[in-house]
Amino acid sequence: MKIIDIQACVIGRPEPHSGGSVWTFVRIYTDEGIYGTGECNSAAAMASGFAVKQAILHMKPRLLGKDPLNIAPLYEELRRSGRYGGTSAPPLIFAITGIENALFDIAGKALGLPVWQLLGGRFRESIALYADCHFGDGDEPEAWAEKALEVIDEGYSAIKFDVDSTGVGQRDAWNWSVSAEEMTHIIGLVEGVRSAIGPEIDLAIDCHGKFDLPSAITLAHALEALRLLWLEEPVPEENVAAMAQVRASSSTAICTGENQYTRFDFLDLLQQKATDIIMPDLAKAGGLLEAKRIAEMAETFYVPVAPHNVSSPLGMMAACHCMAAIPNFLLLEFHGREISWWEELCDGDKPFVRQGTMQVSDSPGIGVELNDDAARKLLWRGDRYFEAP
Repeated sequence: MKIIDIQACVIGRPEPHSGGSVWTFVRIYTDEGIYGTGECNSAAAMASGFAVKQAILHMKPRLLGKDPLNIAPLYEELRRSGRYGGTSAPPLIFAITGIENALFDIAGKALGLPVWQLLGGRFRESIALYADCHFGDGDEPEAWAEKALEVIDEGYSAIKFDVDSTGVGQRDAWNWSVSAEEMTHIIGLVEGVRSAIGPEIDLAIDCHGKFDLPSAITLAHALEALRLLWLEEPVPEENVAAMAQVRASSSTAICTGENQYTRFDFLDLLQQKATDIIMPDLAKAGGLLEAKRIAEMAETFYVPVAPHNVSSPLGMMAACHCMAAIPNFLLLEFHGREISWWEELCDGDKPFVRQGTMQVSDSPGIGVELNDDAARKLLWRGDRYFEAP
């Protein structure tokens, strides 16, 4: 079997509270009529989506004529060939991730096996999800509590809220310091949610890396009594030592890693004791094999894995295959519940999400396909859809 063509397109449209609903898809065609589709995270930016597409097309000549089942060597060829050009950083690592996912889709279809089996078998048949509630439907504790109860009623036992977008005061957009007024407001919002949901529901809080070190430490201390599942990226992810300071300052668990790529970035996080939980994004961290390597490395530090996920059903199912194949999986994020067309974009065993879980597909390959009609309607700015060669 040989690769005969590689195409890419940008699909989706930005929606409020979506966390990013524009994705770059790559499709790899073979001379035996089998094709595979992979998804790349576009960092919630349309311009980034086209940058990822161009990166995919740039790599195309290296893949034409190659055996698509030779996945690990092809991945290493792409990563190493452009190492001095930044293949371990966006947008190139995003492109490599999508390509690798598409190769796994081909391999599964060719061999008649689901991706989880290609990754060594599965520890679980369904993947537990946590719902991202963003910043509620208002900026007061009552609105946040109402949103939390609405989501829990859908079957979720874990939820997350964002605390970096509250409307209190006139916060300086540049210094990332949190005033006493804003800190009090943030704590009140989180306390309101915890009071409404009780101690049995897991609650995570996301800062999106928008607080400075003193504010992050103060917040981590203040939230200790609420027994959070985790406090996510309280400081920007670039400075691992600063993240480690926040972690060491309180008993509140820290989660980070959505903007780290490949096992080499995660080794730094783990060795510096900067996090309690890692959250690689499987649509951009380097691919399914690389994500499995990351998880296995984290296991040697006794650190669980709770991936960041803002994917379509296709990318999310790919992540589920990988999370089924590791022992130290904790939870997978779900951002799609407020995107009206999320289910329509793909074909597969629907509904994709049921009672706060996603069933891992047993179909060959990833087990989810783009719905051609829906995808064509959602092409970004007239981009061109896939056409079989």
